Amino acid sequence: MKISQIAIQDISGIVGKLSHLAEISPQLILVFGCVEHFSHPDFFRILKSAFPAAEMVGCTTAGEISSAVVSNSTSIITAIHFESASFQVATAELKEMDASFQAGKVLAHQLQSSDLKAVMLFGQGVNINGSALIEGLVNVLGTSLPVTGGLAGDDGAFSKTFILSPQGVSTSDVVAIGLKGEKLLFSHGSFGGWRAFGPTRKVTKCVGNVLYELDGNPALDVYKRYLGDYAKDLPGSGLLFPFEMLGDSRESLGQIRTILGINEGDGSLILAGAINPDGYLRLMHAHTNDLVDGAEMAAHATVDGLPSPSGQSLGLLVSCVGRKLVMGGRVDEEVEAVQDILGKNTVLCGFYSNGEICPGYKLEACSLHNQTMTITYLAELS
Repeated sequence: MKISQIAIQDISGIVGKLSHLAEISPQLILVFGCVEHFSHPDFFRILKSAFPAAEMVGCTTAGEISSAVVSNSTSIITAIHFESASFQVATAELKEMDASFQAGKVLAHQLQSSDLKAVMLFGQGVNINGSALIEGLVNVLGTSLPVTGGLAGDDGAFSKTFILSPQGVSTSDVVAIGLKGEKLLFSHGSFGGWRAFGPTRKVTKCVGNVLYELDGNPALDVYKRYLGDYAKDLPGSGLLFPFEMLGDSRESLGQIRTILGINEGDGSLILAGAINPDGYLRLMHAHTNDLVDGAEMAAHATVDGLPSPSGQSLGLLVSCVGRKLVMGGRVDEEVEAVQDILGKNTVLCGFYSNGEICPGYKLEACSLHNQTMTITYLAELS
């Protein structure tokens, strides 16, 4: 596998930099960048003109990840040339949230084949039910196939995100890459690093990703009591205090749910993924050191015990915008920790997201995560 990467800050200077990527004859171009770039009318045209034979996939972010640094208001463009592995890109339109499950099925039917080894999935970051999207994909492809990826970001605005696919730039698409090949090395890892506090609360009323009651009381009232002074900054401050999901026996499910919105009228909380209606929730918080430790655990889970690849390898990091807010100026530390463990021959790319897609730390099946560092590792064996 050959990999080349550039960072761009200004669309006007992109053409000259793209020629550097063309040297490896890329088959796949991954682009993770700011809303300003993706919404530029010439962005896709310039990329397609530079790489007419390559497939392009990517999305907008709440911060861009590269081997060098975590950046903002840039685009990280990563070119990949596979020596033996192959891939297929599928795209589906998703105009309304209720169609998320069906959109996942549409993607899966395009990718379904006997030699499919793994899938990387990217969706818009608003007006989407990420859990249902995954369920639709898994409904066709089965639970044993690893699926990783994430939902697009827009720098924490939760207003409008963009997806890049071979069809162009869209605000209403989901895209997936199906990976194949006997020599393809595909691995993944995820971990949060958040700590639970306060009592466990029973979910007594919820519909999908809307939480109405905890222990028979309006969920918003319960949440505000624990936030104290932070409550006045809702829903933004909700990124700092997510929920841990627990099963009906109060066991951890290895999943975290972020608060995306509140409804003062009915006292509900809108979470970033489906809620277990028979389960329990518990508040969480974290410090930077905890989150960096979590990133290290995700990296070890990804590569420990793997054989050494031939050539370069790719580490796709999808981390939550909430983690970025907690770490502030120290956000680079979690990326540096991952780079140290994955090694200098691994090129990092990725983004801060509105949702992370990966099998969980304690779950074999793929699921939607919040506030989690997820890592996808791609390489080829000799």
